[in-house]
Amino acid sequence: MNSPFIYSQSVGYRGHLIIPFQYSRVMGHAIYSYGLLSELGNHGTLHGQINPPKLHSSSIGGIIEIASEHLDQAGAEPDSGLDTFGRRYIYRNNLIVVAENRNKYFYDHYPPLELRNIAAPRLFSSEHECLSWIKIGLDRRSRHLH
Repeated sequence: MNSPFIYSQSVGYRGHLIIPFQYSRVMGHAIYSYGLLSELGNHGTLHGQINPPKLHSSSIGGIIEIASEHLDQAGAEPDSGLDTFGRRYIYRNNLIVVAENRNKYFYDHYPPLELRNIAAPRLFSSEHECLSWIKIGLDRRSRHLH
């Protein structure tokens, strides 16, 4: 299964994660759009939104620029400086964002086809334990699909 979201090309900006995806193809050329995640989660006004200004680009760099300009113009929540998206991983086309609070680790999990956090509420004693648990679950799910 291919992911429409190009998590590997995502960029953090002003407390958001800009996630490009191929919107369509025109005469053999890709047209890109983007989705947004906010470090504030569901409390962020732009969290989970897809291309609010409805502009597109023929390049990933171009769509990142469009998204950045939109965040500037929208007065997006300022970056908290926490680098919430700094520990992000892609596994089996899923985006995993690991966070730490008081030496306990937890995660957000976004599947390949939608910007919806499907993480189970669970705490871990290390980032490695957290990632291992997620990988085991995704591997198990993958085996059941085949």
